[in-house]
Amino acid sequence: MSSGPYPVELLTNTQMATADRLTIEGGLPGMTLMQNAAQAVARVTSQILQRTSGRRILVLCGPGNNGGDGYLVAGLLRQQRYKVKVAALTRREHLRGDALTAALRWPHDIGRAEDVDFAGIDLVIDALFGTGLSRDLDNGVVSLVERLNRWRRESGQQVVSVDIPSGIDGGTGAVRGAAVEADATVTFFRVKTGHMLLPGRLHCGQLTCAHIGIRSAVLDRMSVDTYVNEPGLWRAALPVPRVAGHKYARGHAVVASGGPSHTGAARLAAAAALRAGAGLVTLASPSGALTVNAAALTAVMVRVADGPEGLTALLADSRKNAVALGPGLGVGEETCALVEAALASSPSSRAAVLDADALTSFAADPQRLWKAIRSAPGFVVLTPHAGEFARLFQLSDRDADGAPRSKLDAAREAARLSGAVVLYKGPDTVVAAPDGRASIIASASAWLATAGSGDVLTGMIAGLLAQGMTPLMAASCAGWMHARAAEIFGPGLIADDIVATLPAVWRELCG
Repeated sequence: MSSGPYPVELLTNTQMATADRLTIEGGLPGMTLMQNAAQAVARVTSQILQRTSGRRILVLCGPGNNGGDGYLVAGLLRQQRYKVKVAALTRREHLRGDALTAALRWPHDIGRAEDVDFAGIDLVIDALFGTGLSRDLDNGVVSLVERLNRWRRESGQQVVSVDIPSGIDGGTGAVRGAAVEADATVTFFRVKTGHMLLPGRLHCGQLTCAHIGIRSAVLDRMSVDTYVNEPGLWRAALPVPRVAGHKYARGHAVVASGGPSHTGAARLAAAAALRAGAGLVTLASPSGALTVNAAALTAVMVRVADGPEGLTALLADSRKNAVALGPGLGVGEETCALVEAALASSPSSRAAVLDADALTSFAADPQRLWKAIRSAPGFVVLTPHAGEFARLFQLSDRDADGAPRSKLDAAREAARLSGAVVLYKGPDTVVAAPDGRASIIASASAWLATAGSGDVLTGMIAGLLAQGMTPLMAASCAGWMHARAAEIFGPGLIADDIVATLPAVWRELCG
């Protein structure tokens, strides 16, 4: 199985600009980079047109180097005998640097982008703005983008974006006034965070990351701390059983159950921990739910654990090295006390996963949870969905500078505040550590939006933690495996199917 369609490092706009600068300073001219980028876009465009039998292309060029790419793409496609028109936001004589040089290589007419007529066009190349966009589009460009999107929907023709769909913030994935809805996007050297975060990802269509001559060695001269969540990130740390191993070497996870009428969520989590590879899993059950749980479980063991004292006694066995709390526990002081008891228990090698009710129970006093986490001898992972995240962290949707706060920024701030690794769930799941490292999942199935799906993820993380994976890697790996299981199973998925499909995911990873 390949590591994934993209290099694992995700770059910010500033880091990408640094990579360009270092490459040019190293002797590779900026025009060479631009020409290589244009060849990559032309290649993807030609592949699309070969499938659709289209011949008539319109290239929309902006005022910067993204527009420069567009002029060069236009020239390359014209050489391939396509019928190419170019329209621009900026007159050629007002361009500067490489963008001007590229525009001068297009000796044909250039129309006004704002006045362009899409009638009779088979494909549009969007080379208006790249990942460096940091402001809202002005009204004239908003109108152009809206007309382009309407033409695409009504005509069924395709749009290819250069670097990123124009109007998408390359750092946050936010829409800056309006944004092109592309069928394909070609970016360069490394994927940017705005390609992965919603809504940016939904505007990109099929994303291609092209090599244009920038060497990977430039990454050593910048602090890359954000990654695509795919196997290349955590494969080396994946706990694969050894022939000479045994179940006790694969860790022992504990999942806390709720009362007799709320046991299903914990059982899902426990089964998922076992499927994720933990050697043993115990369900810590209140006395009143013991019969219900015991009757429904086979490979998962069931032990009585009444209240904080009972859980503390169960966790006195240091071999139980991961504990998960939250699914089906109920919201209230009793759950707060259970969480505090679990986090206070030794040894330092025991990691904890908190989800659902274990998070919401602290919404009125988050500092109480932060204190318990920072006092815990082992690592802690929090797995909130958007509602739980908002209730627990109560972060503004803007940062200290007044700029919109991205999901990545919010997850990082939550990890810093809590002292835990935070897995912020959603179709663009972000995993962030207190030291700033983070991963973003490349894709997730819409079928995951089903009852119990989050409980399964909680158990999977606990199972990987029990086997010794670090919190950031365990949460990232579990998030990817969770999404991949849903992708394999497909329509009709329920939470139990995620657990049942995990062996197929393991076969892919270990094959």
